[in-house]
Amino acid sequence: MVEEAGQPAYRGRQLFEAIYGQRVESLEKITTLPQDFRASLTQRGSVIGLPAIEKKFVSADGTVRYLIALADQQTVETVWMPEGDDGEAGDGSEAGNQVERAAGRKWDRATICVSSQVGCAVDCQFCLTALLGVKRNLSAGEIVGQICAVLNDQDVSPPQDRVNLVFMGMGEPFLNYDNFMKAVRLLVEGVGLAESRMTVSTAGIVPRIYDFGAESVRPKLAISLNASNDDLRTRLMPINRKWDLDKLIAAAREFPLRSRERLTFEYVLLDQVNDAPQNAREVVELIRGLRAKVNLIALNPGPGIAFQTPAEKRVLEFQNILTSAGVPTFIRRPRGRDIFAACGQLKRTLETA
Repeated sequence: MVEEAGQPAYRGRQLFEAIYGQRVESLEKITTLPQDFRASLTQRGSVIGLPAIEKKFVSADGTVRYLIALADQQTVETVWMPEGDDGEAGDGSEAGNQVERAAGRKWDRATICVSSQVGCAVDCQFCLTALLGVKRNLSAGEIVGQICAVLNDQDVSPPQDRVNLVFMGMGEPFLNYDNFMKAVRLLVEGVGLAESRMTVSTAGIVPRIYDFGAESVRPKLAISLNASNDDLRTRLMPINRKWDLDKLIAAAREFPLRSRERLTFEYVLLDQVNDAPQNAREVVELIRGLRAKVNLIALNPGPGIAFQTPAEKRVLEFQNILTSAGVPTFIRRPRGRDIFAACGQLKRTLETA
């Protein structure tokens, strides 16, 4: 596009930096480009811009759920989760320096949960997004656009501000693999987000796990396990019929982990369904020998979901069995449950709980 307009090649880099690094929302605002070049791009029908934030829902815990409108009027959800507190003034540590930069912000790090599809085709039985079905894939630009829109709204600029990304919103990223990976590269090279601060979650698209392991630039990998045996997993996650636990765990064992990296297995606990001590013992045997950790998520309820949230006692007992067997196991604290922003609750809901 730049060369076709008779401009030197470095103008392309200026355009790239303005769109992704500076997150400029119109050609007119790219002042590093000559005015005649901007006018030429406009005449050619070139348009830049971010998806529109159609609505925001703010939780009592500070989480923000964004309903984001795309160019074709489809919508997706993106979630902002601030963490930490500004407490004391900066003391020279990373957190302290962040506090000084934040100028009074009540957080020192944040996570953005990103969508990769409009809806989802995987049909996990405990997830509200599954009730939508899948409408379409997001383009790489739409995936990155969600993040840029949230960063602008929050007045945040990585890498100066400590922001993590989790591709755990609406959709299965590995069913939109090419666009997802292109978005990752744009985020690293353009927006300034390190791959080490990104995690992608898959329900178990086994061939893509192998592809992902071969990527030179890639986020960390999380696998949604959610069951300890094939019969139970097939009931909860129909995708298990195609790629059962033998295939999934084999792919996990062959995944090329980097130095000090661990796989993450996510396990949504459903009361009296998959949360018994025997289930925990089966999980231990499934992942024995893997360099991995487990995140336990007590079900975040929603309308149309036929399962219940387990009592805290059952969650702690499940965790204790895993940790006693040497498996690092963490209980993920729900964020934004009161605004339908928690894990498994994204369904383009227009109200709060």
